Amino acid sequence: MTDPLSPEEIDRYRRHIVLAEIGGAGQQRLKQANVLVVGAGGLGAPVIQYLAAAGIGHIGVIDDDTVSLSNLQRQVIHDTAGLGAPKVESAAAAVARLNPHVRFTGIVKRIDAENAAGLLAGYDILVDGSDNFDTRYTSADAAEAAGIPLVTGAVGRFDGSLTVLKPYEAGADGVLYPGYRDLFPTAPPPGVVPACAEAGIVGALTGVIGTLMAMEVIKLVTAAGEPLVGRLLLYDGLAARFETLKYRRRNIGT
Repeated sequence: MTDPLSPEEIDRYRRHIVLAEIGGAGQQRLKQANVLVVGAGGLGAPVIQYLAAAGIGHIGVIDDDTVSLSNLQRQVIHDTAGLGAPKVESAAAAVARLNPHVRFTGIVKRIDAENAAGLLAGYDILVDGSDNFDTRYTSADAAEAAGIPLVTGAVGRFDGSLTVLKPYEAGADGVLYPGYRDLFPTAPPPGVVPACAEAGIVGALTGVIGTLMAMEVIKLVTAAGEPLVGRLLLYDGLAARFETLKYRRRNIGT
């Protein structure tokens, strides 16, 4: 049983608590939540910041990289003083400064097919902010096997996308919701999608998509609104345009 919100927490989260869609009960659910984030980079940084600010009780972060100067243009959870430090250590320090009520677990490794099940144990939601398809497929498979929602996003130059996956659960029509492979059946060949180091990326874009990913987590935890299940949200930064595409299971019999 989680401790009730303290007077300091009630004051901290007052703007949540006055929302009818969240309220005290929703804030208590945020405090009880365990969320695992893959990547403390461009997408992971705003996700971690806003989940910590929102009062997620336990945030785990998987990342095996260190902070470099070229990260700081978009990975706003890190700073110049942290250059060379493991990103999970830098993220832990940022979370501690922002909200002392959040428990942080840093995991300095990469998620793969062998360790995924163990890494996800005890978490309610997985957030994938990785920058490669191997990790995205691994994260999707692991979340589906664990029966927990996956919030996944991607960015490139001036555009981004995100969706929520719950392929272990059926909708009102009795059909299972789609999985990652229903949206992306196979990964593109190596070299077809250039890394941001080659193609470039505007830093604020990762803030837009990462913040939307954090919003989806908050909705899932508090049951506020309609998560992006079976819907892919697309953002064109140059045109300042959002679009939403619906998608479904390719084989509705499974």
